[in-house]
Amino acid sequence: MFGPTEGPGVQASLEALCRAAGIALLVPEGIDSLCCGTPWSSKGIPGGYAAMKEQVHAVVDRATLPVISDASSCSEGFHGMLDGVTVIDAMTFVVDEVLPRLGEHAKVPLVSVHPTCSSARMGLDSALMALAHEVADEVHVPDDWGCCAFAGDRGMLHPELTASATAREAAEVKARNATAHVSCNRTCELGMTRATGRNYRHVLELLAEVTDDRGRTEHEHARTIDVVP
Repeated sequence: MFGPTEGPGVQASLEALCRAAGIALLVPEGIDSLCCGTPWSSKGIPGGYAAMKEQVHAVVDRATLPVISDASSCSEGFHGMLDGVTVIDAMTFVVDEVLPRLGEHAKVPLVSVHPTCSSARMGLDSALMALAHEVADEVHVPDDWGCCAFAGDRGMLHPELTASATAREAAEVKARNATAHVSCNRTCELGMTRATGRNYRHVLELLAEVTDDRGRTEHEHARTIDVVP
């Protein structure tokens, strides 16, 4: 439903980046039926939220590993849902664990960045900006950036809300005409794409793209090292 309109999407990009850095990720069985619960909690439907929380805990509690979430709003949702479980947003994980292992790579000339409500509330914007500078020679954050008003499903049901909320930011984005446009949450990317006519995608998708050729080479080298006694 919220998959990429082009390219592999953020999950595949995160997996590719981790492979390039020699890091293994485990994806739980049945992941496509699990959720951070925000669609219920944000609408005041405690029964639906409780049911989803029980399902997620049934999967997560079997593991002792941290949970990595590749969407900022979902990271925020999981922080509230998963008591006693370490939840790490994918941007923070990549900055801390992947970037030090990637080395030099290509960059695009200019990237325009849309921070999100969740990334601002959770203090993730520093990681978002670090990644933006990693993928581009110049980084543009619109002076008029703000909530895109997509709000989960509101942007689908009431597109006029997103159009109104993003009008000033969209005008600034169009004027800059950046090489690439990134954010860190899929629904926000959909809202900004609609508002600007530019394709917004997760910043990790762009990072995976600019490091792709070199990443594959290093991954093959890492695999060779692993099997040497």
